Amino acid sequence: MVSAKEWREIPGRYNLVGTKCENCGKIFFPSRAFCPYCRRASIGKVVPFKLKRSGEVYSFSVIHEYSGFNERMMPYAVAMIKNDDGVMLEGQLVDVDLSKIEIGMRVRAVLRKLDEDGEAGVIHYGYKFVPE
Repeated sequence: MVSAKEWREIPGRYNLVGTKCENCGKIFFPSRAFCPYCRRASIGKVVPFKLKRSGEVYSFSVIHEYSGFNERMMPYAVAMIKNDDGVMLEGQLVDVDLSKIEIGMRVRAVLRKLDEDGEAGVIHYGYKFVPE
């Protein structure tokens, strides 16, 4: 069953929309209601902010074995991406030769299928990263 919180987060997940504090300039993803740096001074000053879809690999790992995951997808790579706004994002690297992934490699976010909900076949989408 899909929770209401997940449905509320879909626009941010599909479009990489976070928030920006107009008081100190910090950018957050996922969205926040207030800035943890400015605290009370940020109330009413945190606004939606569309993140850039491009960035670089900050760190990565290639997963070779995981029970319960689709074996057709093995091995696969996950990474921390520092996007061009300076925000750290995590996600799967796809459409890439796993032996050629390196720190600093330029990537961009794309919308892809993440998984399906059982027999109902409800498809969940989100962002993954591909080489630029």
